[in-house]
Amino acid sequence: MSIINTQVQPFKTTAFVNRAGKGEFIEVSDESLKGKWSVLIFMPAAFTFNCPTEIEDAADNYAAFQAAGAEVYIVTTDTHFSHKVWHETSDAVRKAKFPLVGDPTHTLSKAFDVLIPEEGLALRGTFIINPEGQIKTAEVHSNEIARDVSETLRKLKAAQYTAANPGQVCPAKWKEGAKTLAPSIDLVGKI
Repeated sequence: MSIINTQVQPFKTTAFVNRAGKGEFIEVSDESLKGKWSVLIFMPAAFTFNCPTEIEDAADNYAAFQAAGAEVYIVTTDTHFSHKVWHETSDAVRKAKFPLVGDPTHTLSKAFDVLIPEEGLALRGTFIINPEGQIKTAEVHSNEIARDVSETLRKLKAAQYTAANPGQVCPAKWKEGAKTLAPSIDLVGKI
């Protein structure tokens, strides 16, 4: 069964966040995701080789996510303590101003169906969640393939557009400001 349009399951965990040069531990829960758009980006583990490249990509695009009214959360199966040290020791991870969420109990990884049980690690999964706490997009793939966060940003804006404009759909490669479609019988076989 797909998790699309389902409610985020209850959870509570701890994250490390460094904003304005001040690091702190914060609580993150399903309630934290409500009231704004959220992007959860699952990665296998801290101190790996591919994950910092994705965090840096997300950090380089963070202002655009914030401008779109969304918060970014990076989730690994490590603890928030590991994330603090990872943030302090990696130039790429140090750019992150968004929460680095610990999932040592695998609660989130299981809920989003990205856990590799025999490894205790998460697959690379990206999820966009609306302000009501419903999962609107889900992308999961093998860990050797890093993502391009600009595509996640495009999907976020498409989800926001369709939420604000019921009855409209965003065609392939849609970008903000581009033409959308209003599905109807008149379009069948004409596109």
